[in-house]
Amino acid sequence: MPFIFAVSPRRSALLATFFALGLVGAGSALASNFEFLAAPEIELNRVYRLDKLTGEIGACQYGDKEGTIGVTLCYPPGEGARAQAPSTYALVASRHEREGGVFRVDVRTGLMSICYVLKAEVVCTPPTK
Repeated sequence: MPFIFAVSPRRSALLATFFALGLVGAGSALASNFEFLAAPEIELNRVYRLDKLTGEIGACQYGDKEGTIGVTLCYPPGEGARAQAPSTYALVASRHEREGGVFRVDVRTGLMSICYVLKAEVVCTPPTK
């Protein structure tokens, strides 16, 4: 015969609330691992995505596709844009309205790279001060 664990309705509701709060807290902790920044170019609909711990950077933009409402075109990390040494990374846009790239900065070391889409991937220059 299987063991049945009885829980009162009040205790059941309390457990459900704690479980839900735990999931919400875990979700917000995971969500804060990324930073998003639009390219400064005013005629470009591109948004960069940065993993703030690893520095990995990718980008997505809207694209037309006949017969549909459109597609999301995403560019994976390429040369220099893949994961770096763990640190604290951030994205900074220049104020140049015709600039399609963004700066990836390591706020602990001060190193900077310029990242942009080249062909079908995001690439970054070697980090320097």
